[in-house]
This record gives sequence, C-alpha cells and structure tokens, in this order.
Amino acid sequence: MGPNLGPSLGTADDDEVIGTINTTPLVDVMLVLLIIFLITIPVVTTSIKVDLPKELNVVRQAKPETVVISVNQAGQIYLYDTPVKSTTDLAERLQKFAAMKPQPDVQIRGDAQSAFESVGRVMYAVQRAGIAQVGFITDPAP
Repeated sequence: MGPNLGPSLGTADDDEVIGTINTTPLVDVMLVLLIIFLITIPVVTTSIKVDLPKELNVVRQAKPETVVISVNQAGQIYLYDTPVKSTTDLAERLQKFAAMKPQPDVQIRGDAQSAFESVGRVMYAVQRAGIAQVGFITDPAP
C-alpha cells in the first residue's frame, strides 16, 4: 500500500497510525454476496421435494360387469351392440343395472366426430337411471 498523504504532507507525523478502516472492499464483497443470495434463495425455496404418484397408462380389460354404451357419428345410441331407440329407453334399461349390488361400471364410447349433445343426452340418461360409476373410453394419443 502507498503512503498516507493526508493533510500534513511530508511532516514528522508520517508514522502516525491510521485510525480509519477502508470499507469500500467490504461493501463490494457484501453486495456481491447479497446478489448471490437473492438469486439462489427463490430457487431453493420453490423446489420443494414432493413424492409424486406414479401413473401407468395400462389398457384396462373390459370386465363382464362393465356396461358399454356407444354413440356413433350420427348420434345413434348402442347398449353393448344393440341399438337403443331413445335416451328414455336407455334409462329404463340402465335401471336394471342400477339395481344390482354392486353397481357395474358404465363406460361411454363417443365418436370424436359426433355432436356433444348426443353424448350429453346419454350422460343424462345414465344419471337418471341412478348409475354412480361412469367413465369415458378414449384412444391413447399417438
């Protein structure tokens, strides 16, 4: 470090002890540490370790107690492979399944090009019949 050339230049008091500390390097180091902590703390606090459930997309086999209702593109309703005249007729047929203990699962197969209204009517008929377990059959994404 260079000599202290304060108010008395070149006098005999040059050997006097400096009573002040240069805090500029300390402030620089503290600002750098502050910036580092500000950047890393949100990363640490938002990455909470969570054990997520594992899901396997397994093709389910249709059980004999599963009721399959199909709706084609034209809106025609089928109970298994038998055509059904109307949703009222479908609800009457489903009441037999609703009375079973335990109730069978109902799976609705709606054509992708069919109107949503026809599938909605089938859902309403299933609800009126008192079926509790309803699912939709879809094809897996390619």
